[in-house]
Amino acid sequence: MIEVYVGMVLIALTGMYCMVWKKNMIKKVIGLGIFTNSIHLLLIAIGFRTNGIPPILTQVNADYFAMQAVDPLPQALVLTSIVIQLSVTALALGIVTLAYRHLKTLDTERMNRLRG
Repeated sequence: MIEVYVGMVLIALTGMYCMVWKKNMIKKVIGLGIFTNSIHLLLIAIGFRTNGIPPILTQVNADYFAMQAVDPLPQALVLTSIVIQLSVTALALGIVTLAYRHLKTLDTERMNRLRG
C-alpha cells in the first residue's frame, strides 16, 4: 500500500513542478489539475479497505459492520472536490484567455516585463 502513496506523492510533485517552474500559463493550469487529481487519488486510497462492504447498514452484526464497512466520507469529499476543481479550472482558463487577449502572450516571464 505504501507504493500507492509514494506514487501519489510523485504525481503531486509533478503538478507542483508544473505550477512553479513552467512559464506557460496553460501548463500551469494543467499542473494545477494534475496536483488536484493526485489529492483525489490520495483521498480515495485512504478510504479503501480490502474486502470492504458497502456502508449500508442491513441485517448484519454491528461489530462486523464497523470493522468491514468502507468509509464513505472520502468518497463524498472527492465528489465535492471534483466539482470545485472544475470551477477553478474554468476560472483559470478564463483568466488565461483574457490575459492572452490583452497581452498577446501566455509566457509569465514576458508578462512581468510588460509591467515595467
